[in-house]
Amino acid sequence: MREFENNGATIPFDEIILQQGELISDRLNMLRMEQYPPDAQKSLRQFSLAEVAYFLGVTQSNIKKLHLEGKGPEPTTSTSGRRSYSGEQMLELRAYLDKHGRSGKKRYVPHRQEGEDLHVISVVNFKGGSGKTTTAAHLAQHLALRGHRVLAIDLDPQASLTALHGIQPELDEVPSLYETLRYDEERKSITEVIRKTNIPNLDIIPASLDLQEYEYDTPVALTSKDPQAGRAFFTRISEALKEVDDRYDIVVIDCPPQLGYLTLTALTASSSVLITVHPQMLDVMSMSQFLLMLGGIMKTIRDAGAQMNLKWFRYLVTRFEPTDSPQKQMVGFMQAMFPGQMLQSHMVKSTAISDAGITKQTLYEVERAQFVRATYDRAMDSLNAVNDEITDLVHEAWGR
Repeated sequence: MREFENNGATIPFDEIILQQGELISDRLNMLRMEQYPPDAQKSLRQFSLAEVAYFLGVTQSNIKKLHLEGKGPEPTTSTSGRRSYSGEQMLELRAYLDKHGRSGKKRYVPHRQEGEDLHVISVVNFKGGSGKTTTAAHLAQHLALRGHRVLAIDLDPQASLTALHGIQPELDEVPSLYETLRYDEERKSITEVIRKTNIPNLDIIPASLDLQEYEYDTPVALTSKDPQAGRAFFTRISEALKEVDDRYDIVVIDCPPQLGYLTLTALTASSSVLITVHPQMLDVMSMSQFLLMLGGIMKTIRDAGAQMNLKWFRYLVTRFEPTDSPQKQMVGFMQAMFPGQMLQSHMVKSTAISDAGITKQTLYEVERAQFVRATYDRAMDSLNAVNDEITDLVHEAWGR
């Protein structure tokens, strides 16, 4: 192996990158301890009256009236008289409204009812940098804040979704879904790998580098003395989710940016698929190759007995710049080709979203006061429009 100079010493490349990986991990942990003292756990900010009204689907005057009448949880009131609620208080308020304020068919607690199946959304793209993890994180949190019981699964060994929720897998030593997918006798129940997050109603299964082992184990299982286990690899996530079917309404899976066994197993378990795409020629060309490969492999798996019961799939334009003419032309090009599969809303490119990510937060977690208001509001309006459209698709799949 080639050796390199580092501070005057000759060190093999593998040792250099291991040292630098450990250095980055240590620095990130120091930042985490500074941001989330005293126990290095993420907390969640208060939500303004306007935000609470949006997530609950009621007017601000409705919530004010409840408070004045002494009904529901007691909000925090600033010196200027502004009310704000915690995430837990939003749940309390939602439960109160569902019990006492329901009118007609309107439901404030949108949990699954009898006959409504667990809905699994896989967020996929073959190319990194398409906004896949950002989309999955904001979608999972939005669905939870809207009152759904959500399980987020980080299936990407790079663990970006995991990091966004304040978990460092190399330090916290958390088990990943690999423990549930593995083929040997050490396989664990999915209930043993689920963790709570700082968002009420949202749990997560973190990722770690161990997930990559599944890509190596599966072809071995396919050629083993008992190949039946390997041949049915595509059922492993759907079978695992049956254990927690009664605990969640929606599962959001952040798939790795590659077409391997992890992605195929997730897709087979999916009720819907969200394909993120950056509206530039190279990205659309890459997506074309991804779709051709995906279609061919999924056909082979279907012929082997896999049952894919997709309710819908959509393309989501991400990192969109409305003032960029070539991007607008590319969006028009895609809408002309796939008029029934394009989401009408686009995820705009925003410094607010990227700046929030620097501190390992989503836009739903950061305070509006930390940004230029117009920038924050523009990004939030875009996020909410996308996530509301997806929520409607889930509800339609349930027959609501």
